[in-house]
Amino acid sequence: MAADPTLITLAPLAALLFGLVIGSFLNVVILRLPRRMQAELDEACAEPHEGETDQLPSRWFGLDYLISPPSTCPHCEHRIRAWENIPVLSFLLLRGRCSSCRAPIGLRYPVVEATTGLLSLLVVSHLGATPAAVAALLLLWGLIALTVIDLDEQLLPDQLTLPLVWLGLIVNINGMFTDLESAVIGAAAGYLSLWFVFQLFRLLTGREGMGYGDFKLLAVFGAFLGWQMLPLIVLLSSFIGALVGVSLVVMRGRDRQVPIPFGPYLAAAGFVALLWGDRINNAYLQFSGLA
Repeated sequence: MAADPTLITLAPLAALLFGLVIGSFLNVVILRLPRRMQAELDEACAEPHEGETDQLPSRWFGLDYLISPPSTCPHCEHRIRAWENIPVLSFLLLRGRCSSCRAPIGLRYPVVEATTGLLSLLVVSHLGATPAAVAALLLLWGLIALTVIDLDEQLLPDQLTLPLVWLGLIVNINGMFTDLESAVIGAAAGYLSLWFVFQLFRLLTGREGMGYGDFKLLAVFGAFLGWQMLPLIVLLSSFIGALVGVSLVVMRGRDRQVPIPFGPYLAAAGFVALLWGDRINNAYLQFSGLA
């Protein structure tokens, strides 16, 4: 049965608009999730007072911190009203300043919103109005949050990576992106390959070259795309990481001893593989004469 032309036309636009809204929500996740993790760590390390339990309250499946308290200006604690929270548009209308105290609003907020909207548009334009596009959007939104958190904190939270691993396995039960066997092997191979590199690097240098979150992020791509796509993702992420790292050292004089998070490069390479991985692999096989 032919697809509805109206749906084909409206789906990318809907993805753009919905992506902008999701981008606004991701800003909350990016800001509050690391704080929540630190609060849980502090609570776990603190000795409970007499009569108190050592467990944090769990409401809304532990996600209450994302909706409460309401967003406020960090400078004057002015509560953000609905019209001030329209993705990108509110930033432009307010000229990048709080409506109450006129303190500048971080440029990151509209950038995350616009990036989420545009990449959501790209995904739906590429995959169409299909279940695969929905799964790809969930992966994309997780990757955006992980990228910014890793840039800020050098941390890839399990609260985001592990659900994405399971999502990748679930969507491939019926072979959405790859067969289930390849997805399971991909998840294991993604984790273990970087774990092995980590252990070898530590043995040779006495230092840790990456974090366990990187292992789990590569496992996410293995679960979604299968083990066959892992070499491409590792190659692309290493190339991008090396290029950016050298550029930072040369142009900004960045200390070579200061660690650079690897998660954003993995995320970028995985997103490229999600949309164009098969085409890139096929082009390579044809160029090398292996096809």
